[in-house]
Amino acid sequence: MGNPRARYTLEFKVEAVRMVRNGQSQAAVAKILGISTQTLNSWLKADEAGKLAGAGKLVSAEQMEIARLRAENANLRMERDILGKATAYFAKRSA
Repeated sequence: MGNPRARYTLEFKVEAVRMVRNGQSQAAVAKILGISTQTLNSWLKADEAGKLAGAGKLVSAEQMEIARLRAENANLRMERDILGKATAYFAKRSA
């Protein structure tokens, strides 16, 4: 999945943690950002302990925007699927 030797900026880590805290699953966020779930889990634990720190791999603003848009797209797809199932349920129920 991700590069085992990669180093990520603090902004990248904070954005990944924010995505999980906003309700997306760890697996989905890890897949969207191209990191392992173990890496993301360690960032979440470090954030809870107040020890989240950045390192060296530069992530451009465009890469961050792409990651944010992918997360938003995944969230919208999930909402669309839920609404589709609810619509089908209520259509069947009223018939």
